[in-house]
Amino acid sequence: VQLQASGGGLVQAGGSLRLSCAASGRTFSGYHTGWFRQAPGKEREFVAAIRWSAGTPFYADSVKGRFTISRDNAKNTVYLQMNSLKPEDTAVYYCVAGLRIILSMIRVPSSYDYWGQGTQVTVSS
Repeated sequence: VQLQASGGGLVQAGGSLRLSCAASGRTFSGYHTGWFRQAPGKEREFVAAIRWSAGTPFYADSVKGRFTISRDNAKNTVYLQMNSLKPEDTAVYYCVAGLRIILSMIRVPSSYDYWGQGTQVTVSS
């Protein structure tokens, strides 16, 4: 599976962006998908995830209520709608996909088999 993330950019605090991640090479079928981010000098951190069967998404506490993850299995695409952006949201955002992920490991980077190339999100104050 190849993942191509897009939609990043420069936005003022309080603004919104929508990230997209398109899969190619094979269908998203059966894959759990999500987003991680990494700011300069910081470790990669979990942002959001959604399981293959959809259902309840998972969010980091820092983005809960502001970000929404969704997926369109027919289009092999996962989205991250980011509202009320803050300067601390500035980071490179990576989309991820994995097949066999137990619930307790959904926030762990090593649980995911495939990573996109990343898209830069910069929020100015």
